[in-house]
Amino acid sequence: MNIVVRNAFAVSAMAGLAALSVAAAQTTVAPSNPKVAQGYALSVFAKGTAEYSKPDSVVADRTAVYVGYGDGNAPDGSDGKNTQIVKYDLQGHVERVLSVKGHNDGLKINPVTHDLWALQNEDANPRLVIFDADSNERTLYTFQAPSDSGGGYDDIVFRHGKVYLSGSNPSKTPNTGSAIVEARLEGHTVAVTPVLGVDSPATDVVTGKRVTLNLSDPDSMTLDPSGDLLLTSQADAQLIVVRNPGNVKTQSVLQIPVTSPYGPAMVDDTLFTPNADGYILIADKDANTVYKLRRNAFVPGSAYSAAQASDGSTGATTYSFVGKLDPEYGLLTSVVTNLGNPGGLAFVKADAGDSKLEDLIDACNAISQRQ
Repeated sequence: MNIVVRNAFAVSAMAGLAALSVAAAQTTVAPSNPKVAQGYALSVFAKGTAEYSKPDSVVADRTAVYVGYGDGNAPDGSDGKNTQIVKYDLQGHVERVLSVKGHNDGLKINPVTHDLWALQNEDANPRLVIFDADSNERTLYTFQAPSDSGGGYDDIVFRHGKVYLSGSNPSKTPNTGSAIVEARLEGHTVAVTPVLGVDSPATDVVTGKRVTLNLSDPDSMTLDPSGDLLLTSQADAQLIVVRNPGNVKTQSVLQIPVTSPYGPAMVDDTLFTPNADGYILIADKDANTVYKLRRNAFVPGSAYSAAQASDGSTGATTYSFVGKLDPEYGLLTSVVTNLGNPGGLAFVKADAGDSKLEDLIDACNAISQRQ
């Protein structure tokens, strides 16, 4: 992501858009059937059942899609219930149901081993389960210490052989602790090292001014095309870019306020399309449905976000949608509207089932990492 600081014209445009958002919010209606922008097509990939409901996290591998169903369980695991992670083939047929203790909110595939990493209990009492790519056998990992922010962990990013987790639900007063940590597996435990604090200094991309973050809701996280960490602070309607994460000399942080024609946009998942051919999966919790979004050709490197817009004066949710994101301006333009509560996004390549070359590359990578 080549983000640049914009001039006063951008600030003026943002202010004008914010003024329009209130009027737009007053005319929105409750979601019914999803509607898509011209050039896109939407269909159903999978639906929840009586056994599992409220799809949230979604991740795609070469031959499978995994969806984490929250089931409405307690996000700190205090109710003692299990949630289900459903493995689908690329046509949306159920292949296996994996059960985890606690509330799942965070799924990622290790790009080298293709093991499935699943985080539980994003609000507190975090746990990690790793499922073997071939056998689906699980290994449980506990965290060596409670989160230094008082919450849990929400999402996972693999970058240059390292693993990063987003810290979620900070509960300390004053607001301190980590929004991003680096994680290491030590035996059957997870050790973490702080990378970004919820109160770290940053540069606002719109104004160019230095600011102090006050992140109240760190959430989803991904890599942008430049290899930078992109973190959502959902309730704050902000995206945070971390360049050179963990490098004390060169790490830098950008703050991106996100808005839309419907008001400030509280973003959940964001993805960058890796190539032109394929489709985007959208997990809508309230609709109990995972949708498939297609178009003739995606522009590689384009950003899409699942979001809910809020009234700037009351903070009430007014509109739920998936939009195309301009990360340089922080503007989100709707692509799918009339959704219930969209959260997880994943991109499935059109040739995902043809993985012989990728298998060879992964095998070579695994060998090099062991040496």
